Amino acid sequence: MAKILLTAGPTRAFIDDVRYLTNASSGRMAAALAAAALARGHDVTIVSGPVHVAYPKAAHVIPVVTTAEMLAASLAELARSDGVIAAAAPCDFEPVRKVTGKIPRAGAGLTLELKPTPDVIATLARKSPRRQWFVAFALEPGADPKRAFAKIEAKRCDLIVVNDLTAMEGTETAVTVYDRRHEAVGSRAGSKRAVAGWLIRLFESRLPAGTE
Repeated sequence: MAKILLTAGPTRAFIDDVRYLTNASSGRMAAALAAAALARGHDVTIVSGPVHVAYPKAAHVIPVVTTAEMLAASLAELARSDGVIAAAAPCDFEPVRKVTGKIPRAGAGLTLELKPTPDVIATLARKSPRRQWFVAFALEPGADPKRAFAKIEAKRCDLIVVNDLTAMEGTETAVTVYDRRHEAVGSRAGSKRAVAGWLIRLFESRLPAGTE
C-alpha cells in the first residue's frame, strides 16, 4: 500500500479582492484517480483547489485556493508520502501586484503585469526528503508530447501523463504515458473513471516500492 499525495483542480491568482485568473480544471480526473487508488488499498491525501466535484470520503482532502497555498500544503504532506500524482492545473502566472479592494471599471481598459507562480511538482521533486516517485500531468494541444518531454526533465518526474485540451471539464479523456527516456509506456481512452483505474494499475507496475 502506498501513501499517495494527489494535487487536484485549478488554483486562483487574484487581481484584486474580487477578480482572479484561473482555468477550467474540474477536478474530475483527480477524483477518479483518488477513487481508483483507494479501491486498490492505497492511502490518498488530496490537496485541491476550488472545485465542485465530490472527492471520495475515504480520502483526506486539504482545500487551498492559490498556487502558493497548494505548494505549501503539499510540502507539508510530502514527507509522509511515498509518491505524488500531480493532476492539478495550477495557475502558471499571477499579477505582480494584487490591488486591495476592487479596481474600478475604466474606459481606458486595464493592463496586467504577470509573473510566474511557483512550479508545484518541480519544487516537490527537488525537495523530496527520500526516494519518492513523481507523476506529472501535461495538458498539451493535440496531446503533443514534445513539451511534455522537456517537462519530465525539468520537473524531475518518473512518468508524465499527456492529454489534450478536450479533457478540460469533460467526463471523457485520452492519455498517453511517457517515462524519463521519452518512451511511451501505454495509452488509454474512455471515461475518466476507467482511465484512472488503468493509470493506477500502470503506476503500480512501473514505480518504485511503496506502490505495491
